[in-house]
Amino acid sequence: MHASPFLSLPGAVAVEGIDEGVAGHYGNPIVEQRRLERGEAIVDLSTRGIVAVAGPDRLSWLHSMASQSFAGLRPGDSAEALFLDASGHIEHVVHAVDDGETTWLVCERADAAPLSAFLDRMRFMLRVEVADRGDEFAVIAAMSTAALDAAAPAASPSGVALDWVDPWSERIPGTHRYAADAGHPASEWRAIERIVPRSSLAEAADAVRSGRIGVAGSLALEALRVAAWRPRLATEVDEKSLPHELDWLQSAVDLGKGCYKGQETVAKVLNLGRPPRRLVLLHLDGSDTVLPETGDEVIGEKVRPEPVEGQAPERRVVGRITSSAMHHELGPIALAVVKRAVPGDLPLIVESHETDVAAAQVEIVPADARAAVDVPRLPRLGARP
Repeated sequence: MHASPFLSLPGAVAVEGIDEGVAGHYGNPIVEQRRLERGEAIVDLSTRGIVAVAGPDRLSWLHSMASQSFAGLRPGDSAEALFLDASGHIEHVVHAVDDGETTWLVCERADAAPLSAFLDRMRFMLRVEVADRGDEFAVIAAMSTAALDAAAPAASPSGVALDWVDPWSERIPGTHRYAADAGHPASEWRAIERIVPRSSLAEAADAVRSGRIGVAGSLALEALRVAAWRPRLATEVDEKSLPHELDWLQSAVDLGKGCYKGQETVAKVLNLGRPPRRLVLLHLDGSDTVLPETGDEVIGEKVRPEPVEGQAPERRVVGRITSSAMHHELGPIALAVVKRAVPGDLPLIVESHETDVAAAQVEIVPADARAAVDVPRLPRLGARP
């Protein structure tokens, strides 16, 4: 793992966990959130993985395997795509930008090697080349292009700037969103991930040191992501995750294309079924200053029709915390994946650090999310009218 020049900036505090290797904050995560949100700061994401796919068959090849359409991807265009297993479970997530000769895929650090190996196995006789380019290139992020321009120019090995613009804030034709449009916070999330030569990280750190641009840690970016209901592979996804459960159909799945692994499940759950689990935002009681950790259990209390005096309500595990953050406006918040049957208005409890933390849920994927197609029930054989 490369040592980041950003860790030498004044006040830098290294983060642990999935983003280890970059600064979690530089002394004041709340102030950093505000600067980042206003487009006045950059974030070091230099530990993210970068996989490059070159060759004349690259777009049609990726199109045949991914949930997203790559067929019409033009130089400079951005896309988000999932690679699913045969049962529709999420295996890989990529942020893709094409430069006319190569498609660049930004992914989680831990997923770079598995993703490269998977793609390499699928090449067969096609004219494509897969390479892990994380040693040569790195990622910085911001909420505005101006902030990135003040730090370092984007890599452009083929003359096209490698800026990935997150599609989460847009309603893309051919996609589906379970969450209601009214009040959806996606419009506040304007993330841009810029691929730069790894040697340019020192230049970007110098821009911060000289005051040309502000800096924010990974904790600030995570807080804004959680508040925007934006899922991430390293946190929200487990071995059972379907795109529907995380409302990921809205940015990473083109429902007009088929013939990719897992497509049957995507269509079946959307058209005929309901997501077996669902993503929620939790507003947490901050009186105990306890911020839950990924994996902490979410508890629901079963309400008895006739309560028995002196008998406590039955507690049941209904989900788990995937991400948590201290937001500069919302206070302590978290994303959690809960069972579909959990009522949307049920107060919840998070068990964390041997403390019960009260939680009020905001539905992202609604508890009553219905099938897109109303299938009439057929009469039983032999039944009489």
